[in-house]
Amino acid sequence: AEAICEAAQRPTMRFVPVKSEETQGAAMVFRVRELLIRQRTQAINALRGHLTEFGQIVPQGAANAAKLIAIVEEPASGLPADAMGTLKVLVAALTHLEAEIGKLDAEIARRAKANEVARRLMTVPGIGPLIATAIAVLAPPPETFRKARDFAAWLGLTPRQNSSGGKEKLGAITKQGNRYIRKMLVVGATSVLRVVGKRKGALADWINALRARKPQRLAAVALANKLARICWALMTTGESFRTETYVKA
Repeated sequence: AEAICEAAQRPTMRFVPVKSEETQGAAMVFRVRELLIRQRTQAINALRGHLTEFGQIVPQGAANAAKLIAIVEEPASGLPADAMGTLKVLVAALTHLEAEIGKLDAEIARRAKANEVARRLMTVPGIGPLIATAIAVLAPPPETFRKARDFAAWLGLTPRQNSSGGKEKLGAITKQGNRYIRKMLVVGATSVLRVVGKRKGALADWINALRARKPQRLAAVALANKLARICWALMTTGESFRTETYVKA
């Protein structure tokens, strides 16, 4: 307690800004969406597992949920009559979850269009309405951080320092800070890597050079770090992303 009181009196001490009720309310949409997605995954896995027991094999993934539903709704699927009632309960739950997730996605897209910061962030490759709105709502004000690397470090996208005796040794990323934004940035970076061959400009050249010397997964995390720094730069300068000469942060 004495150490906390002493630290609080230091002139260079940085404090976490208090979130307003409006900010907390706006952040709820992301937590509720994550909950519904987990429930949807559980329903898909349960439905897929039960159908596998009756010889109906469907690949994994949410993209194949429609195939699972089609098998249950197909009269000639050969499923036992005693199992149909239970399977239809899962189908109804899955359909309801899909509808509710769609409503939340539409709400997030509406907020992204209404938020000036989110609109500028969406000009960055790999940054869609979901990531842009999450950064605009969940991240502290950009002036909280002295530089772009501090923002990336807050997200846990910088390597952990294990240096000693004058020897610099970098480990895996720290995974500290906001887990949701970090995860979504990695997902966005992965999508950029898939289509990088169709893009041109300085950022595309940087990605191609990175992929030439790093594994795919490591390149995705490094690109997520780069995207986080670019987002901080755009929030600080008030500019939009320029493909030809991206902001070096």
